[in-house]
Amino acid sequence: MKRLSVLATSVALVSSLAMAKEIKIGAVMPMSGPLAAYGQTTYEGIELANKLQPTLKNGDTIKLVLVDNKGDKVETATATTRLLSADGVVGILGALTSTNTAQVIAVAEKREVPIIAAVATNDQLTERRNFANRVCFMDSFQGAVVANYAFKDLGLKTAAIVIDQAQVYSLGLAKAFEQAFKAAGGTIVKKITVSSGDKDFRAAVSQMKGANPDFMFLPLYHPEASMIARQSKQAGLDIPMFSGDGVSNQTFIDLGGSAVEGYMFTDFFDYSAPPTQKSKDFMAEYEKATGKKELGSFTALGADTYYLMVDAMNRCDDPTNSVCINEQIKATKGFEGVSGVINLDEKGNATRSAVIKEIKDGKAVYKATVNP
Repeated sequence: MKRLSVLATSVALVSSLAMAKEIKIGAVMPMSGPLAAYGQTTYEGIELANKLQPTLKNGDTIKLVLVDNKGDKVETATATTRLLSADGVVGILGALTSTNTAQVIAVAEKREVPIIAAVATNDQLTERRNFANRVCFMDSFQGAVVANYAFKDLGLKTAAIVIDQAQVYSLGLAKAFEQAFKAAGGTIVKKITVSSGDKDFRAAVSQMKGANPDFMFLPLYHPEASMIARQSKQAGLDIPMFSGDGVSNQTFIDLGGSAVEGYMFTDFFDYSAPPTQKSKDFMAEYEKATGKKELGSFTALGADTYYLMVDAMNRCDDPTNSVCINEQIKATKGFEGVSGVINLDEKGNATRSAVIKEIKDGKAVYKATVNP
């Protein structure tokens, strides 16, 4: 009888393994080009999360398919089409930056395949889109966090804003900040527009210097923000500078050097204040894998896109049913992620906390947590 029982168990195990299949999840990331720092750090989290949880509860194996979009809109659309048509992915993680993520969503929406964005904060991304989701906060929240912290906690009453007219991220965050800062009682004394790829900001710096604001708000990505910081210091404009999550990477600090000392920005996560047990466990695995203790927020958010996608797949009878996966993503409540506790609404938007950091001695240092 015992032999028969062992035999039956063995047969069941072999049968289960034989039935297990490989399911593909796509990732669209800027692994090269000017935004490579974002893609490389985010995919680091996705890849480690996949290594730690490579299978679904039914035994199916998850395969990641990464495509480099080079930070370009056209490349992003091409990469998304390839993942859907050639690779047959059931969901896509990415693409980072609101402009490129909008391209992913536009293509995937037609195929009814869910997207989970790690760091695409523009409020409009999920409007009138059924298959768009994100684990990051939105610009309306982020802009208000900066405005209120600057006005109420730092006592800064006037601001100049530098806006990248080529990026929806910058336009949306600038608008959210301006509304909240004025509502708090602050005054915008100057608004200046620049474009991605610009190198010479001396004219803009001169205008800001003439406006004499208490501080500058730069809702930009790290290449332009770091150059403006350097050129401002060279011109003798030494006032507080504040950005959103677009400068949340070591590359910004490396590019800015001493010019970004004291620079403040909003972020999603800080390794020195891990918000969940999942954070602590993942940080331990990250240190084993890389030898580094300092887990970055983009890496944490990348891991959360993967874990949340897998969690939704596990709640579907058929984990290849993209419509079901999307429904389960939007039903996510109280999800204990690496970057914190995440709740999604019917539009796929996440409600979560923000942290404020300041660059000191070449490191981003935690200052405060702001809850929604």
